[in-house]
Parts: sequence; C-alpha cells; structure tokens
Amino acid sequence: MSISPRLLGLAFASADTLIEIDVDGRVVMAIGAGPVSGIDPGTTWVGRPLKSLLGRASAVVLTDALAKLQPGVRCPAVDVVVVCDKDHVRRARLRIFLLPEIAPAVSCALSYEGTAFALAVPQAPPMLDADTLINRVQLALDEGRKSDEVSLAFVDIPGLGTETDESHRRAEARIEAALQSASIDGASAARLTPERFAVLCNPGDDTAALVEQVRDAGAAEGLDILSTSTQAGIDAGLPPGLVMRALRVALKACIESGQNLRPDQIFSENLKHTLKEAERFSALVKKRDFKLHFQPIHDLRTGEIHHLEALARFDDESPAGTVALAEALGLIDKFDRAVVEKALQQMRRPGFTHLTVAVNLSGASLSNDIYIQTLLKMTQPFPEVRSRLLIEVTETAAVGDLEAANRRLGLLRDAGIRVCLDDFGVGAASFEYLQNLSVDIVKIDGSFIRDVDTSERTRTLLGHLVGLCRSLKVATIAEMIETEAQADAVRALGVDMGQGFLFGRPSADPVMPVPARATPVRRRQGEVTGWG
Repeated sequence: MSISPRLLGLAFASADTLIEIDVDGRVVMAIGAGPVSGIDPGTTWVGRPLKSLLGRASAVVLTDALAKLQPGVRCPAVDVVVVCDKDHVRRARLRIFLLPEIAPAVSCALSYEGTAFALAVPQAPPMLDADTLINRVQLALDEGRKSDEVSLAFVDIPGLGTETDESHRRAEARIEAALQSASIDGASAARLTPERFAVLCNPGDDTAALVEQVRDAGAAEGLDILSTSTQAGIDAGLPPGLVMRALRVALKACIESGQNLRPDQIFSENLKHTLKEAERFSALVKKRDFKLHFQPIHDLRTGEIHHLEALARFDDESPAGTVALAEALGLIDKFDRAVVEKALQQMRRPGFTHLTVAVNLSGASLSNDIYIQTLLKMTQPFPEVRSRLLIEVTETAAVGDLEAANRRLGLLRDAGIRVCLDDFGVGAASFEYLQNLSVDIVKIDGSFIRDVDTSERTRTLLGHLVGLCRSLKVATIAEMIETEAQADAVRALGVDMGQGFLFGRPSADPVMPVPARATPVRRRQGEVTGWG
C-alpha cells in the first residue's frame, strides 16, 4: 500500500505522530515525532503492542476506545500518558480512526502536550495546615519582604481525596510535591481541605502553571485531574497585624465554604472588611468614643466594697469582640492607654477620690515600654492616685517575654501601683505567669465559681489554688459570683474578695453603699461582665 493514505490520515489528525496498529494491537507502522529527543517511533515502536507504549491506566483507556470504534467515525480524543523511558512520561491526546483503505488495521494519531516529566513520586516537605501557613506568611513579612512581594495562590481540585486506590494516592503525593515546589521557599504550601490548597508565592508567579503541574501529576498516574487556581495579593503598606487577621478569617472561610466560593475573593473581601473595622476602631479610640462602667469587688469578710473594676463599653455593650480585633491588629496598646486615661480622670472626680479602681491591661501591651511610661507620666502629678490604682493583666493576648514584662510591671509596683493577674486558671500559661510575674492579687476565673457550691471536685481544686496564692502572699478574687451559696463556698475556702452580679452589675454611676448581703441577681444569658 502507498504512503499517501497514511499521510492523509496524519494530516487529518493534525498530529505529531501517526501510528497504525493491526488487529492484535501491535504497531505495524509509525511516522512522525517521538515523545522526546532520541526516540524514533518508526524504528523503536514497530512490532510492539501499542498498550506497552502507554501507562497502565492509559492502556485501559485505549482498550475502551477501540471497543467503541465505528468504521469511518473518528472516536473522541482521549488523554493518555506515553512512556518515554523507565523514569519519564509525557502527556498526549490520542485519536483513533478506522480508514477503509487500511482496514482492519486502525489509524492512531498522537498529539503531545507539555514536556516529559519524571515518573517517580518526588519527595517533598509535608503540607502545612492553615495555622502554620499563617505563621509562614508572618515570617515572610518579618524577614523584610515588602507586603506586596507576598501572595497566596489557591488551588481547587474537585474530587481529590475521594478515591483511595494506589494511583490516586500516588497522584496526591505528586500534587503536593508540585505545589510545595511552586511555593516561595519550597515548603510553604498548605492543604486546607481535601480539595483546596493554598500556596505562598510571589505575585508574579503564573497560576496557570500550577494547574498544569496538577494535571501532569495526575497524568503520571494515568489520571485526568482537573483543577482551578486563583491568586490573592497582599496590598502594599498594610500593617502586618491587619494582614494576619484578614488571612486568618479568610482561611477559615475557605475551609468552611468548600468549593462554593472563590478563595481569592474571600480573602480580598475579608481584608477590606478588616481594614474598615480597624479604621473604625482607631477612630473610636482617638475620639475616646467609649464609656467606662464600674463593677464593685467586695471584701468577703467584711462585706464592704474593696475596689471597683473599670469596664469599657461601646454603646453600653461589652467590647470583647472589638478588643480581640484590636489585639490581632496590634492596636490594643492605644486602647489600653485610652482606658486608663479615662479611669484616672474619673478617680479624681468627687465621689471617687477615696476609691481604688482596677483597669484591664492586655498582655500584648506589655510587649514594650510605651504603656508603662505613659501611665507613670500620667500619674506622676498625682501620687495618691497611684496608691488607688490596680492594673489587671489579662490573658486575652499572650505575653511573649515574661522576664521583660515582669520588669515593666515592677516599675508600676515600685511606684505604688498594684498588679492583679486576671482570668487565672483558664489560660494555658496561668501558672507560668504566676511563677514569672510579681503580682499582688490573683483573680480566679468564673469557670471555677460556676459550680463551686455543688461540686466537691471544684472546691478541692479551688482550695489548692487559694492555698498556693496564700503561700505566695498573693490576695485572691473570685469573679462571677451570682448566688449566696457561691459566695459562702468561696468565703469558706479562704478567698479574699468577690465580684459578680450578687454584689452589683457594672454601671456608669455605681451606687456606692452596697449591702453586704445582696439579693442574688440573675445574669442575662450571654452577657459578658468584662473584656478581660
């Protein structure tokens, strides 16, 4: 037979290589380019079964396509993997056609896609989780990168993780290795969900290349894996704390939304929202547009008021969520200074000049000297106010350098300002704080008080906490006391002071003469009595 019909078949297929197979599936003729340099299909493929030139999964695809072949009808193109050598393969599109001139032989056309790639599953660092990825972003910013030099590429791979056969497991390993390799340092890709990944990269990196790498990883195992990729850049000039907050919220949304929303849009929208909240909070602090409410703390032995705690309120609501945002954005130190400024003003007004007032201080504000220096400067003209001021260190944000924090708190204590450790017993670092920070008072968290009158186990634990504090010559406060039974229980255990709705609610104008035995007041469900 002349070569003309075969050349016609090659032109018809618009292929790189034309192959003719006999009824047994063996290659009887091959013409065109090989999958890589050095392979001549005409000399190396003839006489071999076409299946042997393809990957295992591709051989199955070929068998299925041949079974459905109709004379004179070209089958739809199928994706296959062509074996180049024992270590490399190349993706290709295969079309088969039954030409009348060469029947019963079958004409096959190969069109190569991409370049050849390694067959062995590469070794790669383990995938990160969302929290570790956030740390990597923070590290990248801290290392001196400009914020616009960091970007996140989100890769969605529908259906990944639903199959458990060996080919899919190997394909997943290849995909993870490819994404790690594409990350900014070769180890900063995270798997957020079974089907969604995030890769820390440079803004100029081509997300389309990530899609191709995912496809190649699947093709190496004979699988047709589809993916989509989008990129979210980090705007230049934004405070790192703002970026971290937006990133944390965005990644959480990416995990919870599955494939329903575009992750880059989630990130951008959360970044804008967080920036707006930060601007709003900064404006409120600058204008001092918040109030202080005061809640009494009673001496459990005498029933008299020992001191008041100043609690910030925005529109008469607890600012717990707002303060958490401020801590995340690195804005809490300004808020802490504004609160103590208002408290000091109140302490010099008639009716307050004999009262001790406690003010909350976030652990984050102890990371530098600014708060301490500001407070000492504000109180320097009023030495008697210092003796009536109590600073409550909260665990809403972790104290990084305890030694430095203790030095700063020491400056306050040397000036006559007492220090209280708030929320004791619930934070992971409570005992570490007590060990390393010199304080005058410990406030025991309300979670220990809730069932103190009914649980022997709670009373035993609380008794040990009180005994520890007594041995350290540190006074104790029990918060969230709501009933007489709770007050009696903590009093019997030796707790020095009590705070809670039994003794009074927070108020902008607290009633000073409070009876030692007040009628129990039920707390509204969900109400927070302090931001600390």
